[in-house]
Amino acid sequence: MEHAIDRQTFHTTWDRSLPPAVEIEPGDVVHFETEEVSGGQVTPGCSASVLAAMDMDRLYPLGGPVYVKGAEPGDALEVEMLELHPGPWGWAGLIPGLGLLPDDFPDPYIRHFDLSDGRFATLREDIRIPIQPFCGTMGVATDEPGAHPVLPPTRGAGNIDTRHLTVGARLYLPVLVPGALFSAGDCHAAQGDGEVCVTGIECPMSFSLRFRLIKGHSPAPYRYSFRTPPGPLQPRSDAAGYFATTALGPDLMENARAAVRDLINWLNQDHRLSREDAYILCSLAADLKISQIVDQPNWGVSAYLSLAVFEPDQP
Repeated sequence: MEHAIDRQTFHTTWDRSLPPAVEIEPGDVVHFETEEVSGGQVTPGCSASVLAAMDMDRLYPLGGPVYVKGAEPGDALEVEMLELHPGPWGWAGLIPGLGLLPDDFPDPYIRHFDLSDGRFATLREDIRIPIQPFCGTMGVATDEPGAHPVLPPTRGAGNIDTRHLTVGARLYLPVLVPGALFSAGDCHAAQGDGEVCVTGIECPMSFSLRFRLIKGHSPAPYRYSFRTPPGPLQPRSDAAGYFATTALGPDLMENARAAVRDLINWLNQDHRLSREDAYILCSLAADLKISQIVDQPNWGVSAYLSLAVFEPDQP
């Protein structure tokens, strides 16, 4: 059976007391429509000043909750990604106080993207980011009472920003309350692993998910797993190879910051991007990876930038 949740049916906190938007049987499909992450505060072409004055209580409008009949604590909820269709526009920005490098970039900054091509979002005439959509937030209600913010992930997953949850992937979540009370939103047209400036390409999206139950096989709270479809994870990102910067040291967070700073510097010097645009490109098309975590006391973090974003005549 199929169900629908439109963009006027949403909530902005996790709360186990919220009434379900729909009740479904295992195996059913739900079609969602959601607004971009600001809940309509960011509009096409708006100035960056909007980012410094946002009402934080309006962020993360999530479609749901979906009550899955028969779901009980201790079960796993399987969520299969069937369709993901970004809207015609999106944005990425630097929000004061947020992101991996808030002290380096204290001022608001925004870039708007035309997504109507369906294949690429253009940062500059010679820099095009492959559109690879996914839901940044997917999760279930926590078993703790009261309202809980969406920004940090919770016991029921939530704001996981896992870019490989594209069409064909299956996500496995712990069921913490009867019915699971699943919700989703915060959709991205593209994002790198790490989402270092705190935004992907934020966009409205319509998407379809199928739900199944796996009785008695719940992941632990604050855990989730997923299965990707066969083939390369992101073929359009892999096509031209990567340029990577690596930082070594005893603190993984400081290493991540140093690797991203070096990548920003490379983009600024070699590709003449402003530092703000370079930081945004790192968030949209670069992947943070732990290169090694065993050669104590200095661990390695690398920032891999997909060279597929550059037109073929660019180095």
